[in-house]
Amino acid sequence: MQDLLFLAHRIPYPPNKGDKIRSYHFLKYLTSSYTVHLGTFIDDPNDWQYTDKLDAICAETRYLELNPLKAKIKSLQGLLTGEPLSLPYYKNQVMQDWVDKTLKDHGIKKVLIFSSVMAQFINKTHDVEMFVDFVDVDSDKWRQYAKSKKALGAWIYQRESKYLFNHEKKIAEEAKASFFVSEQEADLFKNLAPEVSEKVTHINNGVDTDYFSPEQSFSTPYPTNVDVIVFTGAMDYWANVDAVKWFAEDVFPHIVKTHPTLKFYIVGSRPTKEVAALANDTVVVTGAVDDVRPYLAHAKLAVAPLRIARGIQNKVLEAMAMGKYVIATSAAMEGIPYNETLDVAEGDDANVVINQLDALLQKHSAAIVSDNNRNFVTAMFSWEQNVNRLLSLMQK
Repeated sequence: MQDLLFLAHRIPYPPNKGDKIRSYHFLKYLTSSYTVHLGTFIDDPNDWQYTDKLDAICAETRYLELNPLKAKIKSLQGLLTGEPLSLPYYKNQVMQDWVDKTLKDHGIKKVLIFSSVMAQFINKTHDVEMFVDFVDVDSDKWRQYAKSKKALGAWIYQRESKYLFNHEKKIAEEAKASFFVSEQEADLFKNLAPEVSEKVTHINNGVDTDYFSPEQSFSTPYPTNVDVIVFTGAMDYWANVDAVKWFAEDVFPHIVKTHPTLKFYIVGSRPTKEVAALANDTVVVTGAVDDVRPYLAHAKLAVAPLRIARGIQNKVLEAMAMGKYVIATSAAMEGIPYNETLDVAEGDDANVVINQLDALLQKHSAAIVSDNNRNFVTAMFSWEQNVNRLLSLMQK
């Protein structure tokens, strides 16, 4: 088989959060068609225990520790060099030396970049075909973040948006092909950088619908005699933090007054102090759990109240695959082709969401089951069909 270099900004395992789910499934399927050499960073000490999972499917692996605090300090070099701060955050001479040697020793001619920051390890002297999975338009995400900041914070985020976009455009120009997680993300980038539009496309995320299946039996993690609204996601991610704060403070207190058996469960690893502070008699912050499926299976419904989002939200697809009714903001549904057959209520205003929830809870005394949502995900978001798109793109 042909050799392939796969560079990812974060170890693609375990597949328990957005970017890791996508990178792992791409990696897993690519190993059936290529001899894969994986280079990646590990920014969570707990993830070192999983290296053997990737060693088992890759011909070669190189893991480097990344200390987030030290990396943030190092990223400030970008203010002096005129780079986006994201590049020096990941800059690493050991990784560069490994990439140079691996490409030379194995005569590798194809490289898959997962996240644009990893493209800094590839240059024209390498003489390779570079395929870039941007996933989201990260520069636009920084632009959105800037709106919620003031003074210096707003300036830094606005600067990052501008400089990172320039980097994204340069990488797209150098790549043989680039792709994003949804048609909407790809169209956004094409509009921002029309000169590279012919080389830009999209490859959807997928869901393991056998794993996320309402047909499996799970013991309930909830107390008896309560109805649960659940949110799942990594709780150190700023957009998720903002989402649950807004829902817990502006929406849930109003709905629990008329539905006193309700509890709001925030299920996800590494909750920040802001998230932990939301816990009270009706709001539960679980922290990391071994398996989110029981929390989805036994919830009355799932919510995705993200006000800042890019691409496709795995948390929405997973809840739909579990046959859950979903209440979401328009940002959370971006990239998921909405149609009237879906059991999804969309709203961005707190009062709208409160009314939607009240109407649903009045109508349904038991957990709301949605075969429509399950069937939609099964038909539209299988990993096999989406990875086949990736293979076709790389073999042109």
